[in-house]
Amino acid sequence: MKKSLVIPVHTPSADYEVKVGSGLLPTLGDEMKKLGLKGKCVVVSGENVFPLYGETVLKSLREAGFEADSIVFPAGEKTKSLACYGELMNFLTDRKLSRSDCLVALGGGVAGDLTGFAAATYQRGIAFVQVPTTLLSAVDSSVGGKTAVNLPAAKNQVGAFYQPRLVLCDTDTLSTLPERELRAGMAEVIKDAVIADPDLFDLLQHTEGMNPEGEPEEQAGEEKLFDVLPEIIEACVRMKAEIVEEDERDLGRRRLLNLGHSFGHAIEQRSGYTLLHGEAVAIGTAMICRAAVQIGRLDEISCEAIIELLQHFGLPTECPYSAEELFSILLLDKKIADGKMNLVLPKSIGWCETVPVSQDELWTLLQAGCGEAV
Repeated sequence: MKKSLVIPVHTPSADYEVKVGSGLLPTLGDEMKKLGLKGKCVVVSGENVFPLYGETVLKSLREAGFEADSIVFPAGEKTKSLACYGELMNFLTDRKLSRSDCLVALGGGVAGDLTGFAAATYQRGIAFVQVPTTLLSAVDSSVGGKTAVNLPAAKNQVGAFYQPRLVLCDTDTLSTLPERELRAGMAEVIKDAVIADPDLFDLLQHTEGMNPEGEPEEQAGEEKLFDVLPEIIEACVRMKAEIVEEDERDLGRRRLLNLGHSFGHAIEQRSGYTLLHGEAVAIGTAMICRAAVQIGRLDEISCEAIIELLQHFGLPTECPYSAEELFSILLLDKKIADGKMNLVLPKSIGWCETVPVSQDELWTLLQAGCGEAV
């Protein structure tokens, strides 16, 4: 096993480590035991992930002394529902889990969000561990303690801030990702680069891209994507850890991490979740960049560079819906307070600002992002 990276995360409510490296899955049980976790453990996973890694995880837990069980849900965003949350809570009750027991989220953002919310609320809170197996969950959703399920009317409307005890990211799992999922994860990576990391943006520009069919687009002098994934994950996790340490509950600086997400969540929901989260975020990021150009906050050269980088990794950048179709969904966004939405607007690559906008201003920006006449 290669040496892993260890990235500490410090928040007002909890401190924990993010471990990133090759060959880490078989060490999960021992790592959890070192943290003082014990007793019963339920692995929560999806139908696409569990057949690949479930037995390895269960074996590791049992060899470390845990009484391990598992529950597997259908793949996809629709599993982040009150119905699946209720099914999971009943499963934990049937297995007689107590406050001294724990959960493991094995999979992508859906598994992590559902498991984290269950851990936050079952018997008023039990321990859980994140084991991300997608790029998107490794660089974003597994770190920071945001947990939630969706309502039919809006995404992530029911949730809690609840930090994991450990994040264990085995980079070997990324090699089995469908190409579409890998591209979707790159949307969150690019978002992070635009928010606060021009060096990461430069690295991505010099990394092989991906076309929509998933084949690498190689050019002379470019780094291979899989060769630099550990560096990419580390950069994103360190940036997010530093932001979450300052603003755990999304009241200030952490809002910057929502770049592209307000429009993106509306697009994702309007698609009936046929678009992946990362694909919707890519479209939302391109839209807000175009809107920022229209109101004089972002220069055209930077906007073009951001959109070209999204396209370099095979991500969509054009909105398939009208502003009218998205606006009513946007008005239910949880980032709206006192009649205004806290919208993240880019000023340059590596510099974004959160700006409260009125409903009229939001409509104008949405039209501009959709390429409609304002």
